[in-house]
Amino acid sequence: MPNYREIMSLAGYKSKNAAYKLVQKLIAFGVISKDASGYLIPGALSRSAALLGTVEAGFPSPAEEELADTMSIDEYLIKNKEATFILKVSGDSMKDAGILPGDMVIAERGVTPKNGDIVIAEVDHEWTMKRFRKNGNKIFLMPENKRYRAIEPKEELKIAAVVKAVIRKY
Repeated sequence: MPNYREIMSLAGYKSKNAAYKLVQKLIAFGVISKDASGYLIPGALSRSAALLGTVEAGFPSPAEEELADTMSIDEYLIKNKEATFILKVSGDSMKDAGILPGDMVIAERGVTPKNGDIVIAEVDHEWTMKRFRKNGNKIFLMPENKRYRAIEPKEELKIAAVVKAVIRKY
C-alpha cells in the first residue's frame, strides 16, 4: 500500500492530514487495515463468488453449469497482501500489452523483476509503468506503444513493484 505521502500525491491533496482522514474512512469501511507495525494493508476487494466451471472462447460448445467451487478475487489476484497495492492507469504507453487508460493494475512490492515483467518504476525522479528489459548491465524501460521510445535511466532507477494483474471494468 502507498504511504501517507504517496496517498497525498495520488489523491491530489496538499496535506498529509487530508490523506490521513481518507485512510481513516477507508479503514472504517473495511477497505484497508493496518498491520501490527502500522503499515496499511488492503482489505478484501470483494466477497467470494461462485466458480461455475469454464467457458469456451473458441467454437461454441454445450454449456453445463455446475458449481465447481467458490473463490475470492482477492485470493486469486493477491498472493502477498501486505506488499500489494492498486493503481489507476493513465496514459496509453502500455496499450499494446492490453493495459488501457482507466484500467487498474495490481502491483506487488519486494519482487525482483525479471526480463519482460511490467514494473512500476521511479526513473530520474518521475514515475512510470513500463516493461522491464535488462541487457547486460543496462536496464531499459520499454513502452508497449510504437509512439513512445524506450527509457534508459540517466540518473536513477528505482523499481517500486512488479505488475501482477490488470483489472478492467466494462
